Amino acid sequence: MIKQAEKPSAEAKALSLFLMAYKSKDPIYKEKLKRINKRWDLVKTNAISKTEYMEEVLSMLESYGGYSVVVEKTVQFYIETTGEWKLKGEDKYCMDAKVFVEKFAKK
Repeated sequence: MIKQAEKPSAEAKALSLFLMAYKSKDPIYKEKLKRINKRWDLVKTNAISKTEYMEEVLSMLESYGGYSVVVEKTVQFYIETTGEWKLKGEDKYCMDAKVFVEKFAKK
């Protein structure tokens, strides 16, 4: 029997991608990325609850302006840096990011 891995929420994905994008600009982002990744590892081993993890994710997201702002900043960062947005998918995060990709494409 194959055990299906639990995937992080759209909010956790947004935070993680945002922190990955900006980690080269400021070491604080790199430290926060390490922390949130360690916390996810603890969720996967049942050392902490997913609720505790999500509370921390949502708190961090709010400190950066909220989910929508983080998605927009991440998309903008990658478009300005690489010239394109490569992440494709049908999950909530990818669909939300697509809105901002289209917005920046019009500029």
